[in-house]
Formats: sequence, structure tokens, C-alpha cells
Amino acid sequence: MKKFFSFWVIAILFSFNTHAAFIEGLEDVPLLGGLEQVQKDNISFGNEESRLVEAYFTSNKIGFAKVEKFYIETLPQLGWIYQGKRDNILSFDRDGETLDIAKESTKPLIVRITVKSKL
Repeated sequence: MKKFFSFWVIAILFSFNTHAAFIEGLEDVPLLGGLEQVQKDNISFGNEESRLVEAYFTSNKIGFAKVEKFYIETLPQLGWIYQGKRDNILSFDRDGETLDIAKESTKPLIVRITVKSKL
């Protein structure tokens, strides 16, 4: 079942004209083509019961509207439920976790993605 699910996730990602890459440290969250992960700013810790992962991305080629569209269309296919947008933050929930996608700056585009357990 897991292999079948992974196949469909990859198929969905290719349908959005992006490469099938996932965020380092968040193997279940796809990386939009055109975003580059900023390695030095990543935070990751957790255990079997909870986790906190924060990653930053930058791009000079795409805007936040494309990021927003991609994740609103793609993450529900992976079980994330869109909760809405507040200011410049998109929020999703899944299995006791929240995922936030925040626009930190426009030029260059800097995006912060945070996944944390709800405790």
C-alpha cells in the first residue's frame, strides 16, 4: 500500500511540472521546483511522540503566489487538510501535526516551512 501511495504522490508531482523532490528533513513534504533549500537555517528535533522541523527556502525565479498554489493543490493529496491563510501564512493539519508555510520576504523570496506536533 505504501509503495502504491508513493507512486501516486510522484505522479501528482510530475503533473505540476516539477521534479519529484522532497524537503530535506520532511520526507513527506514535496519541494516546489524553483525553490532552493537554505541548509544553514534548518532546525530539526523530535522523538517518536513529537517533532519540530523548520526549513527555509529561497528563490529569485518564482513568487509566493506560485508557492501558495502548489502547496494548496499538492498537500491535500498527501493527507494535509488546508486550514486557511492568515497574513502571509498558509496552515495545514494532519495526524496531530500542523504545517505552516510563511512568506518571510519577497525579494528575494524567502519561505519558511514549519511542521510541529500539536501537544
